Amino acid sequence: MHRQHRSERSAREQPGVQHGAMEYAEPPTDLDAVRLYRLGRIREQLGLRDYAGVLLFDPIATRYATDCTNMQLWCSHYETRCVLVMTDGPVVLFDYARHPFLAEGLPTIDEYRMMEAFYYFNAGPRSAEWAGRFADGIHDVVSRHGGRNRRLAVDRLSHLGIDALRGRGLEIFDGQEVTEIARSIKSEGELALIKAAIEVCQSGMAAMQEALRPGITENELWSLLHRINIARGGEWIETRLLTSGPRTNPWHQECSMRAIEAGDMVSFDTDLIGPYGYCADLSRSWVCGGEPTDEQRRLYGLAHAQVEHDIALLRPGMTFKEVSDAAWPIPAEFRANRYGCMIHGVGLADEWPQILYPQDWENAGYDGVIEPNMVLCIESYVGREGGGQGVKLEEMVRITEDSVERLSSYPFEERLLR
Repeated sequence: MHRQHRSERSAREQPGVQHGAMEYAEPPTDLDAVRLYRLGRIREQLGLRDYAGVLLFDPIATRYATDCTNMQLWCSHYETRCVLVMTDGPVVLFDYARHPFLAEGLPTIDEYRMMEAFYYFNAGPRSAEWAGRFADGIHDVVSRHGGRNRRLAVDRLSHLGIDALRGRGLEIFDGQEVTEIARSIKSEGELALIKAAIEVCQSGMAAMQEALRPGITENELWSLLHRINIARGGEWIETRLLTSGPRTNPWHQECSMRAIEAGDMVSFDTDLIGPYGYCADLSRSWVCGGEPTDEQRRLYGLAHAQVEHDIALLRPGMTFKEVSDAAWPIPAEFRANRYGCMIHGVGLADEWPQILYPQDWENAGYDGVIEPNMVLCIESYVGREGGGQGVKLEEMVRITEDSVERLSSYPFEERLLR
């Protein structure tokens, strides 16, 4: 009743209130419905594990739980902001400073407090003392709302904080398991927001392709994706994975001041956090001007064949191991440089699950089941070890009740598929 009363009061006082970069845009779905669905998913996972609650520091996880943001990137490298979600109690936001207006109108937050931030920049040699004060606050909430349950999940926290929590009798468990599994099944509202992020991302990709010409630097080309993302309400880009010519192989070099030359392969991976905080994770490869070489066509054709094969095999109910076993067979000359995974989940960022190639399964694979309303990225990188260039392609799909729905629609290069 307390939660319902607070939500209704906030809605009356602040009609149409939104949060983040899209505050003055018309959302494509009911944002409060998305927020309450996500919080419910977390509480469902907490209940299954008999946890009193979960303490979240990862800014992606705090956003998933509450949709309340505050300097997301800055807070990602300081322990200065967290959310405590009680399984049968309140959601308490411990924020960087006293800015309660950031939480106004959100039905996911019941209490706002300033955090006793104990990272060294803030607390200096008093860090251990402040960590104790922080732990006292968490212990207070758990004691009042957790009954005799002292089982608290934590997604990530330095040893000072963990030691202080344990010193107050709390039993600590892995909170990332809770949030990653919660995030894996999307609501219809989430899917609408993901599609909005993809639309912005693909607009940025179109601007990049139009601007691609000999002499433009990798950084200059990459900046167009940033510009359009920010201008249309997006938030940031997680990586700088755009390279050209000889820098396309091996993969995972980041973009530079290299001037792109005529005939260069240009490959990139967007990793874009767009409107409403959702990720559009797409990859394409283009040739800068002129006719592609036979080798460029060969590499591109193989990467395209891998993506299409691996999309076609996906069905709900398949195990991760079954997907791995049925994957596109990578030709021997490209195995050494294969991408780090063949498929991974995506939502507010890259997320669980990660499905590995058969060659990597015994060493690092784990099993699970493909379920409806998972959103997955299908990855391919094709480039020979020691070769001069490589092709990166990636698509996003939704698992439906009986097959898949392709979410990304940016066209592949017909001239590279001939």
